[in-house]
Amino acid sequence: MTKLLEIDNLQTHFFTSAGVVKAVDGITYDVAPGETVAVVGESGCGKSVSAMSILRLIPDPPGKVVGGSIRFDGKDLLALSDSEMRNVRGRDIGMIFQEPMTSLNPVLSIERQLTETLEHHLGSTKVEARKRALELLGLVGISEPERRLKQYPHHLSGGMRQRVMIAMSLACNPKLIIADEPTTALDVTIQAQILELMKNLTRELGVAMIIITHNLGVVARYADRVNVMYAGRIVESGTAKEIYHNPKHPYTLALLRSVPRMDQPRGAKLQPVGGQPPDLTKLDAGCSFRPRCSFAQPGCSQSRPALEEVAEGHVTACFEKASVGLGA
Repeated sequence: MTKLLEIDNLQTHFFTSAGVVKAVDGITYDVAPGETVAVVGESGCGKSVSAMSILRLIPDPPGKVVGGSIRFDGKDLLALSDSEMRNVRGRDIGMIFQEPMTSLNPVLSIERQLTETLEHHLGSTKVEARKRALELLGLVGISEPERRLKQYPHHLSGGMRQRVMIAMSLACNPKLIIADEPTTALDVTIQAQILELMKNLTRELGVAMIIITHNLGVVARYADRVNVMYAGRIVESGTAKEIYHNPKHPYTLALLRSVPRMDQPRGAKLQPVGGQPPDLTKLDAGCSFRPRCSFAQPGCSQSRPALEEVAEGHVTACFEKASVGLGA
């Protein structure tokens, strides 16, 4: 299958007074055209940093991509000049940020924020850009688009602001959209509406998507494939069905046991993930999940397990993978 995005051994570090934070420590994955891939993990695991690395939005200093490659549609993104990369952002790769209230410019109207992208990337006239902006607001289900164009972000609800962000990400017909926790701070019913909208639009338009999330419900319903991240590394990767029903890494299993599931037996109790994530400036040679792992063995402290295939398209990094499972 042709790959739209190929990430190979990506390493993004932050050089701080406390030491080197290996926020992304050698991840490899790809995204096919029209595919939805989820990157899942706790806060601080490196999933958002990996997304910012793709767009080359890591603040330097203190952060820097120190190794690996990112190829998008045949282009090496890390080798592009700043001006060439600006042409990729917004046009070929759209971005939906976590919090639309802080992502939208509070002093610009919705119309200006939509038309600016179209004028810059596509060379649209003001009339053409305004017409397209109206189409986009209708596409994402915003009522009275003529009136909404004249409004400012503070006039809109959280759900409507996120719909505007989705419209902006789709404005130039990108090939890939990166959605970083797209339902943060929205209530549950609005979350479902936004996720369903994103799913339908990406499938109708044939757009690939990377969803950054800690919500495993999102994974089960909306993703084709899933990458589970822990301490800057991908510890398990596979189809959503495989990850959800046949986890082979203790961290994935712990995440699944910590959230309600429709297929759980009656009376099953939720189990919180014990312990705390590791200090990324003080990682040792062993498995990073070892201190929190109920399957840990003495050998887990000696070296980090590499990703190994356990089924077609399903890989995990665990020495005790044979013991891990929902029935364990």
